[in-house]
Amino acid sequence: MSIHFEVKRTIDAPIEETYKGLLDLDAAKNWMQGLVRIERLDVGPMRVGSEWKETRKMYGKEASEHFEVVEMNEPNKIVLRCDGTKGTTGKGEYVFAYTIVPAGSQSEVTLNGEINGLTGVLKLFGKMMAGTFKKACAKDLDSLKHYLEK
Repeated sequence: MSIHFEVKRTIDAPIEETYKGLLDLDAAKNWMQGLVRIERLDVGPMRVGSEWKETRKMYGKEASEHFEVVEMNEPNKIVLRCDGTKGTTGKGEYVFAYTIVPAGSQSEVTLNGEINGLTGVLKLFGKMMAGTFKKACAKDLDSLKHYLEK
């Protein structure tokens, strides 16, 4: 059973700038809430297959997750996959598909999130988890919006 959620934001920045902002791991410290560190697991420019470990402080503790770029279509689409088995959650697969389209001189960003592979108690509470993930993703997009609009 997959769990889906969607978050939309309009950012007062061109789509090219918004696209680059989503992939600029070095600048993430300037806007990503609770970020402790990002460790790039490969070198060179971002591309399909690029991976990193992202560590954030959540509920007073550090939590790390493993991300991979699975699709890129500059400047309109980025798809990230988080393998929960390699991170703090220990379970599941989390897919974050960002679509960026022009809205005049602005960018309209739509994040479609998908949670797969939950078992046991996590499966029972999946819908509540979707709400939590949606809120966290909305906060991240709001923070990115604020950062890019400065």
